[in-house]
Amino acid sequence: MSRICAITGKRPITGGSISRKGQSKKSGGIGTHVTKSNKRVFRPNLQRKRIRLPNGTVKRIWISAKALKSGKVEIV
Repeated sequence: MSRICAITGKRPITGGSISRKGQSKKSGGIGTHVTKSNKRVFRPNLQRKRIRLPNGTVKRIWISAKALKSGKVEIV
């Protein structure tokens, strides 16, 4: 499955998760320090739904939850 929304074009994007250790200065420590940085992927919330296309046919497509909630498509 390609993780791309057929309506909005949302797709996975890459980012990072940063691990920090130590006690914050606010609570009496010397501050937090970065100990590790890992790559990660933010995936869109896709649902497989049957929708009615503008020409009247019904088709199953992968669609993002945001497009469903905003009413951009007519669900059958």
